[in-house]
Amino acid sequence: MSEKSYSASYAAAGVDITAGYRAVELMKKHVARTRNAGCLDDVGGFGGCFGLPVAGMEEPVLVSGTDGCGTKVKLAILMDKHDTIGIDAVAMCVNDIICVGARPLFFLDYIACGKNIPEKIAEIVGGVAEGCVQSGAALIGGETAEHPGMMPVDEYDLAGFAVGIVDKKKILDNTKMAVGDVVIALPSTGIHSNGFSLCRKVFDIDNNNPQLYVPQEELGGNTIAEALLVPTKIYVKPVLALLEKVNVKGISHITGGGFYENIPRSIPDGLGARINRSAVKVLPIFDLIAKTGNIPERDMFNTYNMGVGMSIVVPADEVETAIAILKENGEDAYVIGEIIASEDKIIIE
Repeated sequence: MSEKSYSASYAAAGVDITAGYRAVELMKKHVARTRNAGCLDDVGGFGGCFGLPVAGMEEPVLVSGTDGCGTKVKLAILMDKHDTIGIDAVAMCVNDIICVGARPLFFLDYIACGKNIPEKIAEIVGGVAEGCVQSGAALIGGETAEHPGMMPVDEYDLAGFAVGIVDKKKILDNTKMAVGDVVIALPSTGIHSNGFSLCRKVFDIDNNNPQLYVPQEELGGNTIAEALLVPTKIYVKPVLALLEKVNVKGISHITGGGFYENIPRSIPDGLGARINRSAVKVLPIFDLIAKTGNIPERDMFNTYNMGVGMSIVVPADEVETAIAILKENGEDAYVIGEIIASEDKIIIE
């Protein structure tokens, strides 16, 4: 930070550039946690540099993904809790690129705020760094933009961008999927980062409903607000371990659109996933949403992950091995269905 860098006129217009410098200084300790062998410089430059680890790859392919946290950010603002929303931003990106078979390399974040409060920005970035640590990605840069007049001073939005790498021959190919293959579920931690517009309506979040802060027996004594703000689970490391030893034929990250939109994305034409409804371990928060909002089950499965954050298709003769590997890596995986010949790519029954 230059001691000469200060604009009284810009500050009077609502932008304090010195706050930006202060935020960068505060976040450096978080960024340092994410450094890996590919990092070539420190935070604060005009571009993040990363050396590609292509040794042993015949035809390395870069895989990218970008996303945000949706209106879950509004709940974080309402609760004045900003240390986990960054995990969501990372998760939404890295969980997508792992569906291709790619290992995340690095991540960049973008924070737009009404007013740059350095301590709050550093708290948000601390969550981003934690997500990067969980996924093995380096946080090599980002942007914090102060937008007075665009949003209230206490509000912000958060998005991100991840890049991963995979050898072309190892990109997941669902054309090899066949009748009799099995669908395995990886449990979610809760709502993750989609469907919050419906949550806000059901629980009257925008009006700061007092019931949000009342411990709920069905939620294990947690409040609704606490249950909704649990960060998105990051599946990168267990899935990478699985890919090394099992013939994985398809992976779906179950986000917006729930089961009905996301599971079909990994299934080729002519086949469908028959999901055993009774096998799905629905989390209590989803039952509470359905009950409180009188939401039909079909709509719930078309909006939320319902307790399944990711689905993986493997051959029937590799199911036991797959589940064992996933459990060794902290995932309580279980079977929820099978692949059948069908014009409908998903059937829940």
